[in-house]
Amino acid sequence: MTRWTAMRVWRPALALAVGVGTFLGTAGAAGTAAAVPGQQGRQVGAAAASGYLNLHQCAYYASSLDDHFNTFVTPSGDGRYSTGTKHSATADTTAACGAGNGNHVPVPILHGVKALDLGTGRYLNLQQCDYYRSATTDRFTTLVTPSGDGRYSTGTKVSDTKETSPTCGPGNGNHVPNPGLSGSLPLDLTAGSRLNLHQCVYYSERLKSHMTSVVPAPDNRYTTGTNISNTVDTRPVCGAGNGDYVLIPLLSAVKSVPLS
Repeated sequence: MTRWTAMRVWRPALALAVGVGTFLGTAGAAGTAAAVPGQQGRQVGAAAASGYLNLHQCAYYASSLDDHFNTFVTPSGDGRYSTGTKHSATADTTAACGAGNGNHVPVPILHGVKALDLGTGRYLNLQQCDYYRSATTDRFTTLVTPSGDGRYSTGTKVSDTKETSPTCGPGNGNHVPNPGLSGSLPLDLTAGSRLNLHQCVYYSERLKSHMTSVVPAPDNRYTTGTNISNTVDTRPVCGAGNGDYVLIPLLSAVKSVPLS
C-alpha cells in the first residue's frame, strides 16, 4: 500500500475514533450530572454529605423568668452544660443535656433536637432566633424548635435553597423576638467535609444575664466563626460583645462535626 493510500485509510479511522470518543465522553458527563433524588443542586464531583446532623439544643435558667441561656455544643470549660450534638447514621429524637451547675438548671420544655438529613439538599440553613424579656433583661436563643413550646420555633433545615432571613416563632408574650441578634446562615454542604459549630456565650454582670450566639446576626459584636470547610476548627471565633455583655470563654466552644 502506498503512503498516500495508507493516509486515506487512517484519516477516516481516526475521525471515527474521535467521534466515538466524543460521543462516549458526552454520555459519561451527562450520566454523572444526572439528577439523583434528594441531591438536586449538588456540584458534580463534590463530596456528598450524608447521614444525620443531630443538632441538640439544651436550655438552662436560674429561675422561670430570669437568666436563661442555651448550649448547642458542650462548653470547652464546663461539661455540666453538655449537649449530644453529633453526626450519626440515625436520627435522634430526644435531646441529651447536662445537669447544669445547681444554680442554672435544665429547662426541658425548651430543650430540642433536630435530626437534619444531610442528603436532602445542598444548603444547611442554620437559623438563630433570639428572644428577649425587657422586664428582667433576660434573653435566650433557639436553633431548633423546642420540643415542648413551638412558640419559639426556628426554620433550621436542609434544602436546595439559600435562606438569608430567619423564620422565628412569636414567643410567648413575655419573651419576644429580638431581630438584632437573630440571623440565618446558609452553609454550602459541598464546600467541605466538616461543619465547625462555633458557640459564643456572653454575660452581663450588671444585668445578671447570659446570651448565646452560634449564627452571625445584624449585631456583629456577637459574630461567630461557624463554617463548613475541610479543616477541623479547635478554638471558637467570637465577637468581643458590646462592653456590657462580655465573652465567657468557659462556656464558649467549637465542635467540628463530620458531614458523612
